[in-house]
Amino acid sequence: MSKKSKIITSLIVICIGIAAYFSFFNHPQDVNKTVKIGVMAGDQSEDEIWDNAIKTAKEKYGITLKTVKFNDYSQPNKALANHDIDLNAFQNYPFLENWNKANKSDIVSIGDTWTTPLRLYSSNYKNISDFNNGDQIAVANDVTNENRGLHLLAEAGLIKLKDTNKATTQDITENPKNLKITAVDASQTAKSLKDPQFAGAVINTNFAKSAKIDFNSAIYVEGLNKNTTQFFNFIAANKKDENNQTYKNVVKSIQTAKTKELVEKNYHGAEVTVWDYKK
Repeated sequence: MSKKSKIITSLIVICIGIAAYFSFFNHPQDVNKTVKIGVMAGDQSEDEIWDNAIKTAKEKYGITLKTVKFNDYSQPNKALANHDIDLNAFQNYPFLENWNKANKSDIVSIGDTWTTPLRLYSSNYKNISDFNNGDQIAVANDVTNENRGLHLLAEAGLIKLKDTNKATTQDITENPKNLKITAVDASQTAKSLKDPQFAGAVINTNFAKSAKIDFNSAIYVEGLNKNTTQFFNFIAANKKDENNQTYKNVVKSIQTAKTKELVEKNYHGAEVTVWDYKK
């Protein structure tokens, strides 16, 4: 080998070494790491969002991110606690609080994702001010969504509530129109719109979607405020992993401008990204 060839070969080796060095220190803990994250099955729009996060995790952090799909809400936290998956992304804070208490687990949030604003619908009226004295409004009867539905009605100015995050109809302090607030099973709230006894119903987005109710027909949409931050969805980990840098980089892979773009494109306001909301 000539002296010139040796110099060229040496330079190539040095360049490769420098590239490897910077690649390693760009994400030293993450190269060749595989992370399994539990999500709910059945939402193709959300699949597109996760596909983008998978691409970002690989390209930017060297992480192989894999989604593991579940069919009911009881499964992802159980799988996380059992270390069958590393993270999950499907729940809000009241759901996790109840789960941790019931199962004596220590799952925590490591980064917010998005939220699905609750909406008030009416077959009779176009505006909040149209409700008449004595009208009946349906809200969901489970602990989390009854509280949330009542706070939405209070935010809309229809009632006033005690300062509590576990509100029931017993916590209504002012009801100037004598509205009859009736708690029904969450799955029945959409059907209430067709019942002439009800002038309105507070309906979760998944049930509105199943009933083919146009989100834009809502006469009031839940805002982002101190009462609604608890309903933000997030990426969850076991307590011992809350400072794991690889998992933090997974969070960064979802908290991107592209995710915002895809959420807006696929949900048109039915879901809203919230990781940059100042609590």
